[in-house]
Amino acid sequence: MSVRILALVGSLRAGSHNRQLAEAAVKLAPAGADVALYEGLAEIPFYNEDIDVEGGVPAAAAKLREAAAGADALLLFTPEYNGTIPAVLKNAIDWLSRPFGAGAVSGKPVVVVGTAFGQYGGVWAQDEARKAVGIAGGKVVEDIKLSIPGSVTRFAETHPADDTEVAEQLAEVLDRLHALVDGEQAAA
Repeated sequence: MSVRILALVGSLRAGSHNRQLAEAAVKLAPAGADVALYEGLAEIPFYNEDIDVEGGVPAAAAKLREAAAGADALLLFTPEYNGTIPAVLKNAIDWLSRPFGAGAVSGKPVVVVGTAFGQYGGVWAQDEARKAVGIAGGKVVEDIKLSIPGSVTRFAETHPADDTEVAEQLAEVLDRLHALVDGEQAAA
């Protein structure tokens, strides 16, 4: 049985380095794992409890919940906007957190990685994303991390998949997440 990993990218920009990193993850998925890059975060309205009602959930939010519910784990790719998590990723986490205690992310392993221009590679945003998704019910895997600094210069002419060091580090993240989920499935 293949381990299904859902990748969410916190940047909407087509040429985003975090999107490129997620594309690399799709290519580098180990045997027995499938990484699916989620499309459509831009279409999801801001979370509003008034529209999160049976029969009234916006189609884009329902699609996200369905994709997360069908995944065995989530892999979040976040840039750092003004020292924190981008609104689009926070909004996705908010939709996935409901209904409280039984949201689509509840109990699922979640790993947060990313790249940013600064010298620390977006660690503040990654920490905020871990906090938010953990409160939302996700089982944050604290010991699997990847922060790649200097994205604007490092990936100016090189796709992350073609950067040997980054590809090796990302492959290790994927291998470890796959092994963790595979082990949990075997124990169940």
